[in-house]
Amino acid sequence: MPGATELDATTRARKIVARLIQEYPDARCALDYTNPLELLIATILSAQCTDERVNIVTKDLFIKYTRAIDYAVATQEQLEQDIKSIGLFRRKAQSLRATCQALVERFDGEVPDTLEELVTLPGVARKTANVVLGNAFGVTSGVVVDTHVFRLAHRMGLTTQLYADKVEEDLMALLPKKRWVMAAHVLIFHGRQVCTALRPHCAECVVARWCPRLLDAPKPK
Repeated sequence: MPGATELDATTRARKIVARLIQEYPDARCALDYTNPLELLIATILSAQCTDERVNIVTKDLFIKYTRAIDYAVATQEQLEQDIKSIGLFRRKAQSLRATCQALVERFDGEVPDTLEELVTLPGVARKTANVVLGNAFGVTSGVVVDTHVFRLAHRMGLTTQLYADKVEEDLMALLPKKRWVMAAHVLIFHGRQVCTALRPHCAECVVARWCPRLLDAPKPK
């Protein structure tokens, strides 16, 4: 069976993702939500914060704020108080208010379902838009590149890019579009459970045969 160094990047990427889908068939977005607005809010809050902490905060937040206008008319002080246990809560409160004000003013309070419209919202970049589209709308717009996906893509020799958007471009070129959303989910699961940042457990890795194990992955810029 050909090893990691004998296969081209496209073949390796597709074998790795296919095997990880078998390993983690229930992989999904770790943020709790019931509608597109909740996922948009949770994703904005998740920047530089654990999904677990976000889920704790949004459990009450989503009861208090059910529509975009609820966030839009809330005072900065009110919203800060409601999310104060999350890192960068002041800046994130500003982002939530600005994003929801734009939703109310330009989209009748509804979260748009296209990449082009989502990225026009304050505080919403491509990564956030990909999360919302792929999970809340079932729209495949790209590959979500978080810290886990960035790390594994480099370790597995699937990219040498230092910027997340460029890593995404490489992964999109290597994988069929139908795999883009699930690829991010399984890479994140694998990054949390096996290919961890400080000490990857290569002996336990189900895709080790296709991985060149480039463990000195760079930091994203």
